[in-house]
Amino acid sequence: MRTHAQAVVIGGGVIGCSILYHLAKLGWSDIVLLERNELTSGSTWHAAANIHGLHDSTNISRIQHYTMNLYKSLEEETGQSCGVFQPGSLYLAQTEAREHQLRLQAAKAKFYKMNFHEVGRDEAERLHPLVDFDGIRCIMYEPDGGNVDPSGVTNAYAVGARQRGAEIHRFTPVTATRQQPDSTWIVETPKGEIRTEWVINAAGLWGREVAKLAGIELPLLPTEHQYFVTETIAEIAAMDRRLPSVADRDGEYYLRQEGKGLLVGAYEKDVRFWAEDGTPQGFGHELFADDLERIEDNMMRAIARVPAVGEAGIKRVINGPMIWSPDSNVLYGPHPDLSNYFCCNGIIPGFSQSGGMGLMAAQWIINGESQYDMFAWDVARFGKWADAKFTKARVGDQYAKRFSIHFPNEEREAGRPVRTRPVYETQKQMGAVFGLNYGWEHPLWFADAPGVKDTNGFTRQNWFEPVGAECRMLRDRAGIIDISNFAKYVVTGPDAESWLNAVFANNMPKVVGRSCLTPLIGVNGGIAGDFTVTRLAEDEFMIIGGGAAERYHQRFWKEIPLPTGTTFESRTDTMCGFNVAGPLSRDLLGRLTNADLSTPAFPFMRSQQITVAGVDVIALRVSFTGDLGWELHCDQADQSKLYDALLTAGKDFGAGPVGSRALMSLRIEKGYGSWSREYSPEYWPQEVGLDRLIKLEKEFLNKDSYLRIKDNPAREQLSLVEVLDVDHADATGGEPIFLPDGTPVGRVTSGAYGYTVGKSLALGYLKGVSAGDAVDVMILGKPHRGVVLAEPPFDPKGERLRA
Repeated sequence: MRTHAQAVVIGGGVIGCSILYHLAKLGWSDIVLLERNELTSGSTWHAAANIHGLHDSTNISRIQHYTMNLYKSLEEETGQSCGVFQPGSLYLAQTEAREHQLRLQAAKAKFYKMNFHEVGRDEAERLHPLVDFDGIRCIMYEPDGGNVDPSGVTNAYAVGARQRGAEIHRFTPVTATRQQPDSTWIVETPKGEIRTEWVINAAGLWGREVAKLAGIELPLLPTEHQYFVTETIAEIAAMDRRLPSVADRDGEYYLRQEGKGLLVGAYEKDVRFWAEDGTPQGFGHELFADDLERIEDNMMRAIARVPAVGEAGIKRVINGPMIWSPDSNVLYGPHPDLSNYFCCNGIIPGFSQSGGMGLMAAQWIINGESQYDMFAWDVARFGKWADAKFTKARVGDQYAKRFSIHFPNEEREAGRPVRTRPVYETQKQMGAVFGLNYGWEHPLWFADAPGVKDTNGFTRQNWFEPVGAECRMLRDRAGIIDISNFAKYVVTGPDAESWLNAVFANNMPKVVGRSCLTPLIGVNGGIAGDFTVTRLAEDEFMIIGGGAAERYHQRFWKEIPLPTGTTFESRTDTMCGFNVAGPLSRDLLGRLTNADLSTPAFPFMRSQQITVAGVDVIALRVSFTGDLGWELHCDQADQSKLYDALLTAGKDFGAGPVGSRALMSLRIEKGYGSWSREYSPEYWPQEVGLDRLIKLEKEFLNKDSYLRIKDNPAREQLSLVEVLDVDHADATGGEPIFLPDGTPVGRVTSGAYGYTVGKSLALGYLKGVSAGDAVDVMILGKPHRGVVLAEPPFDPKGERLRA
C-alpha cells in the first residue's frame, strides 16, 4: 500500500469509486481508495439503481444527463458491464400541479437538448400495455430512462480508475484521520498510514463516523427503505422487448421491469429510522426483516395502476438502509471548517447522479472549483444549528414526501423553528408567515391574523395579494423589512484595508463613512459573491453579504492570511437589522433620530453611527428595494426596542412590516441580481454588469482567473423580460426562454409579479437578443409571450435611491 497519495477516497460504494475514476481521468494517478469491507457494501449493492435525466434543478439535470450518457462509454472503456437497460421511462401526472411540473421539465429538456417529451395515451399503451392510464392528465416519455446493475457500475468505475494507476484496498478500514500543520492528512489503517493532500469522505452509511474521525459532525440519518420483486408475469415473459419504467409520483411508488417480473418500490408515510446513534461497524451486505404492511397503501395504488402487480406472487423483498441529509440532497464539497477535506455524503439517487457527482468532485479538488454552481448541494448550506433533532425531523419529512412536488417558494415546516431572533414572537403575533434561511426564521409575508400558512403551487397562491399590498405600501409610503439574516462581518486592525483589498475586486473605501459594492471573484473568474463594504473607522470595516452563503464564503476568507494585529469576526449571530425604505422613510426615521438625514448630510452609499429611538445603530443609506432607504444594524439585544419604535412611528405614515417575498418583487422591478440566482461562480462579471466594479490596478483574490476571461465576449447577458400574457402564474426561476420560432435563447433566474409597475417580470440570462425583441417564457412549461426590456421599469435612473 502506498504511503503517500494526492488523494485518499474513503468508501468503496458507487460514489467513492466514481470520484476515484474521475480524479484519475482528470490526470491524478497517485490516488487511493480505502474500503472497510467489500466494494458496494452498505447501500450500493441493494439499490434499485434506476436512472433518469430530468430534475427540477437545471444543474442537477445536467449532471444526471452526463451520468446516463457515461455508462455505455464506461463499459466500452473498461470492458466491465454496467448492466445498462434503457427501455425508457413513462412519467404520469394525475394532478394539475404534476402536469405543470412535467411540462416545465419537458421545456427544459428541449432547451438543453435532452430527450423528454409528451406522448398520447395510444403511444403510452403501446410502450407499456400493462398500465391502466385512466385518470392520467399528461404522460411524458424519456427514451433514455431505465436502470443499471449496481455492482457492475461500481466495478466499472473501479476498473477504470485502476487502469489509470489508482489503487483500491478492500477490507481496509480507516481508523483515524489527522490533519498536519501543512494541511496534509495522515490516514491511519490497520495496514499502515498514508500521508495525503486530500481526504474524501464518501463513506455512505458510515459518513457520520468517518467525519467524526476528523472532528466534524455531518447532519445525516439512515432510514429503512423497501421494494419488492414479483414472480414471473406471463405477459412480460411473452414479450420480445423490455418495458419502460413507470414514475407515478402522485401514486407514491416507482415501478420497473426486473427479469420477467416487476420491481415496485415505495416511500411510505410511516418512516423507520435506523442506527440513530451510529452505523454498526460490522454491517455490510445485511438486510432488515420484511415489513410490507408499511407500504401497503403504496402497493395498492401500484396494483390499481398496473393490475398485473396484484396478480403475481412476490419473489423477494429488499428492505435495506439508505442515509439522508435534511433536504435529501448530498452534502458535497470541501468542509468549511477544515482544509482539504472533501465531503460527498447522503446521496439518494446515486445511480442517476454518480457520474456527474464524481466529475464535479474531481474538478473541485483538482481545479479549485467545479464547472457548475452546486450551491444547492454544498455542505456549507448547513451549520451547527442543523443538530440531531432538526436532522431527524427533516429526514422524516423528506422521506415521507419523497415524491411530493417541491413547489417554488415552498417552505416546509418540519424541525422548525431552529434559530429565532428576539422579535420572532412579535412578528408571529403580527401574522408573519416565516421561511427558513440558514437556520433562521425570517418573515416571508404578513397575513391579516396569526396562524395563516402558505398554500403552495406553480400558480399564484394565497400570499399573492398580501405581498402586493406590502409592495405598494413601501413604494407609496414606507416599509420596514427585517434583514437580520444578512451575513455581517467586522474586520479590525491597522492592515484591515490592505487585507480587504487583497480579497475583494473593488477598491475599499478610503474615507470613514463611505461604502462600496464589490464582487468576490471565484477560482474560474466568475462571481463568487457580492458584498457591501463600509468603512466604520480608520481601522474598522463592516462587510454585509448573503446570509445563506456565510459558510460558503468562509472558504474564501481563509485564502488570504490575516495580517498580524488584524481580526476578522462574524457578527451575524449577534447583530440584527432592518431596512426602512420608501419615499417617506426619511420622515419616518426623522421622528426617531436627531441625525441629519438630508441628502447633503447623508448621501446615497454613505454610513453613519447614529442613535435611533435610543438604540445605537450603524446606518447605511442603501436599499435592496431600489428605493430611498436606510439599513439599520444594531446589537441583537436592542432588536425588539428598535422594531417597536419603527412600527409605532410608521403608523403615522401608513407604513408597516414588509416580508422577503415583497423584497423579491421590488428588487426585480429594479433589475437587481441576487446571490445564488443571478450571481454565481458560473457567471462572468461582464455578463452580470459587475465588471465596472473590478479594479485592475491592484492585486486581489483570483485576479489571474478574471484576467483570463476578462476580454471574452459575454456568452449571455443578464436581462429583464416583461411577460405579457399571464394572468394566474409568474416565472419563478428555471424556466427556459425561446424565440417565437422555437430557438432557445436563455433561461429565467428569478421571476415575480412587479406590483408597483403592473408587470409580470422575469430576470435571467439571454443571448442573441436585444431590447424590444419578442421572446417566449415557458411558464408552467407553456410559451408566454414576453418582450426584452431596455431598462428596469422602476426608477431606471436611480432618482428615488438618491433623493
